[in-house]
Amino acid sequence: MRRAIFPGTFDPFTIGHSSVVARALTFMDEVIIGIGINENKNTYFPINKREEMIRDFYRNEPRIKVSSYDCLTIDFAQQVNARFIIRGIRTVKDFEYEETIADINRKLAGIETILLFTEPELTCVSSTIVRELLQYGKDISRFIPEGMEIKY
Repeated sequence: MRRAIFPGTFDPFTIGHSSVVARALTFMDEVIIGIGINENKNTYFPINKREEMIRDFYRNEPRIKVSSYDCLTIDFAQQVNARFIIRGIRTVKDFEYEETIADINRKLAGIETILLFTEPELTCVSSTIVRELLQYGKDISRFIPEGMEIKY
């Protein structure tokens, strides 16, 4: 069975998270959404309410499981027999960071990390990339939030 975890403080209403899970399900048998418990992090919903919201969001998808955890991500992956960690990527900076963490996870626990970019329309693009596109006369309207004006 190809089982993966999607760790972190997952929120199905956050742009990009649900698209990453949907794409992971195209090649995984099961995805466990892991909600990391961090006593120092101030969250809007308590863990049990967050779990309930996520289960409700995925009520028609039996291949999605939800679980909270209070250990290292690689330890959680091993506890639930997941051989893969799914991580959502929005920016190049995210990619560089996650690529480093993926290498550590592979070396420490033999767990592979699959980095998935969010859907293009949900991806954040750095201002450096936008400036470069402008310099070459490219249309940047799809990277700009609706109603925002760009001043050159």
